[in-house]
Amino acid sequence: MPGRSLTRIVALGAIAALSLTACANGSNEGTGSTGGDAPTDLVISTDLPLQGASASTSQSTNQLIQLYLDSIGGKAGKYNIKLKTYDDSTAAKGSWDDAACAKNGTDHVANTSEVAVMGTFNSGCAKIEVPTLNNDSTGPMLMVSHANTNPGLTKAWDTGEPDKYYPTGTRNFARVITTDDYQGQGAATFAANDLKVKKAYVLNDNQTYGIGVAKAFATAAKANNIEIVGEQSWDAKQPNYTALYQAVKASGADMVYLGGIYDNNGGQLIKDKVAVLGGNDGAVKLMAPDGFTGYPDLLALSQSAGMYLTFAGLTQDQLLKAGGAGGKLLADYQTKYGKAPDGSYPLYGVAATQVILDAISKSDGTRKSVTDQVLGGAGITIPADQSVLGKEIKIDPTTGDTSAKDLTIEVVKDKKETFEKSQSIS
Repeated sequence: MPGRSLTRIVALGAIAALSLTACANGSNEGTGSTGGDAPTDLVISTDLPLQGASASTSQSTNQLIQLYLDSIGGKAGKYNIKLKTYDDSTAAKGSWDDAACAKNGTDHVANTSEVAVMGTFNSGCAKIEVPTLNNDSTGPMLMVSHANTNPGLTKAWDTGEPDKYYPTGTRNFARVITTDDYQGQGAATFAANDLKVKKAYVLNDNQTYGIGVAKAFATAAKANNIEIVGEQSWDAKQPNYTALYQAVKASGADMVYLGGIYDNNGGQLIKDKVAVLGGNDGAVKLMAPDGFTGYPDLLALSQSAGMYLTFAGLTQDQLLKAGGAGGKLLADYQTKYGKAPDGSYPLYGVAATQVILDAISKSDGTRKSVTDQVLGGAGITIPADQSVLGKEIKIDPTTGDTSAKDLTIEVVKDKKETFEKSQSIS
């Protein structure tokens, strides 16, 4: 994150764990207690940025999860399930905020009826909240993410990762999406083999996710004989990036890779790329990871045409075409709201919810027991015929990672994210 060390981020989470005072903002809160006899009414929550550029995707995720809960009668085994929504963003920042994430961490633990969290959307936010949930005296409390792709949450990546997020020594984080090391590998393979890129300039937004995915792409690009001719961070507060792209132009790059999230002034970054280096279907290609997917504002830009995007999973169009449980849920959403969910992450939010609900159904209703079902024993497996992703969801109980390693390449065409190809990764 700009101006914040990772040590400070983790410290915020640890400090927050000691000050369990406030109740979270949100709705649909249930009743009960995590101590003594387990209640029959339990709360699961979502923790998403509800303000800024990610707001529409987050709203679609909450709506799709609620629609799924309604379709199963709001039950998980013998337990009645209610959904509570948390906002980890601020209007001032227009995206996720470290202080908001720290507060949410304490609020999740303080809400005694709540047993698990679906989220977060941004990996940096998860790195703040996970240690707080891990320190919960009645837990650890489970978090299952649909979108956190930073490798360090589950495996060795940066210094001290992932152990520093689990102060109790017991893991409590899982995800249903693959990680940025695989995403970087697939993107670099596509750039080398399909786009014939020879020289790439790699930018990042100086946040946890952006730095990680940019690093993964640069490493894989070199292995694919792509020369990295420059690496820089962009400042989200800059009014324009003309000087930055003049440096890119001087480097001779035939691709620019944007490691980060669209929320961080991505629109201006894309406009200035085209202004200085030409259209994305010309001599200098433009590629970005899933931090740029699912944004209507991006698609509305004429300068986004021809931009390549990677998504660390299967897109909504692919899942709708496949039919099954996911296709039906998407069709039901279309009927209720008159449009498709924004982006491909909402259905992954439901997939993460399926993992949580299966864990609850096998538990005694306490936080510790719910976490133990996912990060212990055989872990959780959602069969393909029940999974909204149309394939088996299997969580490795030793790491919290999913066995599914899908990557989709898209290109922006006619103001839509258009399927280009599936990229195999291993």
